Amino acid sequence: MALSISAVVLLAIIVVILIRKSGLKGVHALVCVLLGFYLASSSVAPTISDLTSNVAGMLGDINF
Repeated sequence: MALSISAVVLLAIIVVILIRKSGLKGVHALVCVLLGFYLASSSVAPTISDLTSNVAGMLGDINF
């Protein structure tokens, strides 16, 4: 669960930066949010969740 909260915070920060620096309009951000909600309720949601968990696991295993 902590991973989900961290990903949400990270994505929210990216959206705020894109709105301020790259000219992303608020309406475009809203469309992206709505797309996320619809994807979360679709049949693709478990695949996306597994993919993000696997990528986070791979990044966590990297030793510097």
